Amino acid sequence: MSDHRPDPRPSHHETRDISLRAVMAGGLAIGLAVGGLVMVADVLFPQKSLDRLLKPPFPVIAEPRLQSDPAADMAAFAAREESALNGFGWTDAGSGIGHIPIDQAMGEIAREGIPGWPAGERISP
Repeated sequence: MSDHRPDPRPSHHETRDISLRAVMAGGLAIGLAVGGLVMVADVLFPQKSLDRLLKPPFPVIAEPRLQSDPAADMAAFAAREESALNGFGWTDAGSGIGHIPIDQAMGEIAREGIPGWPAGERISP
């Protein structure tokens, strides 16, 4: 049998695993390669640089038109809608299509029904 004794030397890391010099050289090589590729791409595709010089980097968009008085605009809209609901007028005069007040139209529909509409229970006014 052999006598197995521990190594009397203190245990340290292996110095042969990685070298700081190799890491630095690899990083420098990668940096130079990327920089060189950027320059080659700029030489091969110069239009991108030319576009930046000739045009602004963003499109010029017109400003939106804002309402100066939203409450007055809403009141005018409501008045137009109310007038259309409660008045007589032409929707398409050329075709002979007009409109009547909503209360009158609802009364006529309640009395006469809608042509072609399935018959159902009628509620007398």
